[in-house]
Amino acid sequence: MSMSGQYLNTITENASRLGMRLQESFSEHTRDLNISRATGSSYLEGDEKVKDIRRQLDSNSDREKLDAMKRLIALISKGRNVSEYFAQVVKNVASHNLEIRKLVYIYLLRYAEHEPDLALLSINTFQKDLTDSNPLIRAMALRVLSGIKVPMVGSLVVLAIKKCAADVSPYVRKNAALAIPKCFALDSSHLPSLIGILTILLNDRSPLSIGSVAVAFEAVCPTRLDLLHQHYRRLCKIIVDVDEWGQVDLANLLLRYARTMLPRPIAKADGEEVGKDIELLLNSVEPLFQSRNPAVVLAVTRIFFYAGPPSHLSKIVSPLLRLLNFSAEVERVVLVYINAIARSAPHLFAPFFARFLVRTDDLRQVKQEKIKLLLTILTADNYSVILRELVVCACFCIVSTLRNLIRCQDYADDPDDSIVSESIQGIGRCARLIPESTQQCLNSLIVMIKCGQDTVISSAVLVLKHLVQTQLFTPSELPGTSQSPIQIIAQLARKIDDIRHAQARACVIWLVGQYAASADKGPGPEGVADWAPDVLRKTAKTFAQETPLVKIQIFTLAAKLFVLSPNDRILALLSQYVFNLARYDVSYDVRDRARMVSSLLAGITPVSLMNGAESERAGVVLRREQVKLVLFEGKSGIAEDDSRHTDHESLIGSLSMVTGKSMQLDGMLPDWLENGVESSLRDVDEPMPLPATVALSSVQQQQQSRTKGVPPIILTPTGGSSPVGSQLKNGASKGLFKDLDKFYEDTESAEEDDGEEDDGEDDDKDDGEEEGEEDDEGEGSEEDDDDIDNEGGDDVDDDERDGNTRRSDGEANNYPVDASSSMVDHTNLS
Repeated sequence: MSMSGQYLNTITENASRLGMRLQESFSEHTRDLNISRATGSSYLEGDEKVKDIRRQLDSNSDREKLDAMKRLIALISKGRNVSEYFAQVVKNVASHNLEIRKLVYIYLLRYAEHEPDLALLSINTFQKDLTDSNPLIRAMALRVLSGIKVPMVGSLVVLAIKKCAADVSPYVRKNAALAIPKCFALDSSHLPSLIGILTILLNDRSPLSIGSVAVAFEAVCPTRLDLLHQHYRRLCKIIVDVDEWGQVDLANLLLRYARTMLPRPIAKADGEEVGKDIELLLNSVEPLFQSRNPAVVLAVTRIFFYAGPPSHLSKIVSPLLRLLNFSAEVERVVLVYINAIARSAPHLFAPFFARFLVRTDDLRQVKQEKIKLLLTILTADNYSVILRELVVCACFCIVSTLRNLIRCQDYADDPDDSIVSESIQGIGRCARLIPESTQQCLNSLIVMIKCGQDTVISSAVLVLKHLVQTQLFTPSELPGTSQSPIQIIAQLARKIDDIRHAQARACVIWLVGQYAASADKGPGPEGVADWAPDVLRKTAKTFAQETPLVKIQIFTLAAKLFVLSPNDRILALLSQYVFNLARYDVSYDVRDRARMVSSLLAGITPVSLMNGAESERAGVVLRREQVKLVLFEGKSGIAEDDSRHTDHESLIGSLSMVTGKSMQLDGMLPDWLENGVESSLRDVDEPMPLPATVALSSVQQQQQSRTKGVPPIILTPTGGSSPVGSQLKNGASKGLFKDLDKFYEDTESAEEDDGEEDDGEDDDKDDGEEEGEEDDEGEGSEEDDDDIDNEGGDDVDDDERDGNTRRSDGEANNYPVDASSSMVDHTNLS
């Protein structure tokens, strides 16, 4: 009874202890769960717990240290200076908690440059971590060691990189490659050592690290392309297995190598001459067109455009069109690529013009690129559709009654005036590229002038000015002509009050003065169109408020009209009034030009209208015909400034091509060599490929399949050195045994011979002993006989054990256990 009570007390005590342990574990896990559920923003809110950071860092609890480090990183993200905790953080650099160590490394990277003395205290820890069994820790240690911007540790960093470059883990080797640019930026005097390490890393056959090696090569020695001779073909073959961003860097590196070291593809009448190394590069990167990373597709496009023959350019069309639906940002960059390619090969994208129509939700830059692209791929086959789209979209804000019938309303109705101007400029460009569409464009622009929007009117006037000049300079009868160029100018002259854009207003005034001459008699001055003097009257009223550009055109108009009709007193007075306003203008340019033009008119100006100083002026006086020649001739052949539609020559893939501005980070693409370098430099003995890694189950299945129909291979001694028992006593080899009984007979005879030799040795020893020990000798001989019998028994036991071993070997190897296999195993074991 007492034993049972004691046993019950023990059970009760153990149960209570277990309950307490479970409760503690539950509370611990619950606390961890609450911490993990808490959002990261909790570390950014409030400063009441900042005071405890120092105490938490000195604590023995990993949980408190982790909480303190998270708060420090949160404060760093807010821009707070937390360098005062550097000493406490450095002490945790050797923490066994990997998460704490990661945060400590982030902190050290941020403040090691400000506290170089304290940062050196952790160097030994990093060097120790370089020998850790975990490759993640080795890589992290190298990353932090190379990120500490303390020049005095440059030599240690080089040694660490060299050590990690030979690491068995490709992840560590990848970090070694990424550490090379950091070390070079820290101290460029280590360049020879870093180039040697790069040479070692170029031999790496792991796709995981080779992309980082390309990054390091571009940062440290971009001109040492001779180091790639032995590795070029292997890099071409391995690029499909490299990580996505590594493929981008490696593709750019291979492109530079190809342009520098390989012969240029030549297009001939009977075909194309392309080197085998260029073909290898193109064939190796072509599968990357299917990559899900747009940067990879664009990098491959760059290779095909700059290194491939013209026949390969058609392969880039479908991949680029696929990227248009990726995202708005990617679409903008892809359109820039397509624009650059279409300028040299517009036929590639002309059939797909419907993919480049403007949508309402497009970005402003995307709309501009699409308009440029539509005008670039404009042909005689698709111009009618593209022009209709431009016209209908530009006129949407005018023709409100057709709002429900208009399919595209994304150009002139756009809130951005630049898109409106681009669309109208596109109409004018379409008229110049396709002469058959000139009259249709003129009619559309005339309708736009009636619109009340200043941006539309100004853009239409600028385009009309050049189209009218073209019509008057090269007169030709076009089908469907509704208005002559002079009638268009007259219509513009009557709309001068509605045109408020300075450049457009100056264009209209210039057109009026340039084509104001008329042989028809009318109510106005003789030799001048009736609508021209009215333009001078209106602009003279607003002369003081006009811009200098418009003022110059106003007094030029006055001079032209006065030369055309010098006998009209009203026109002469109006011209004199304009010149007096210009003489005292605040702009030096306006004053000087006005004096020059008034001097030209000195020979035809009536004396009554001249001032005293002008009447006494000496010098050359031009006649009316000479002044008309100066003012009118040589002005009708002006071409449009087409700079907005022709971008500067930028490389595909450069940042300047996307931004439209020159960028310092843009690289230069080398020119082709005439014949390239010797192809033998790239010849290298390829090592035997490693066997493919297969699962263990596959190996077993292959072995079973091989052993089903094939007899087992019997290994027998063929002479030379053989294990003990594998040769007969006379030195002859046993040869192949076909009979199991014969095999055992030979074995027993060999054992009997061994026994006889042992008996002879025992007899010789017994003859040298004393004669009084004959009884003992007899007993000894009996013992020898027993030993011989025991040896025979041991042989039997050995045979049995050998049989068991043979059976187990046969089962393990999945081979059938038969007499022949037992014979071979027994021979080897004996």
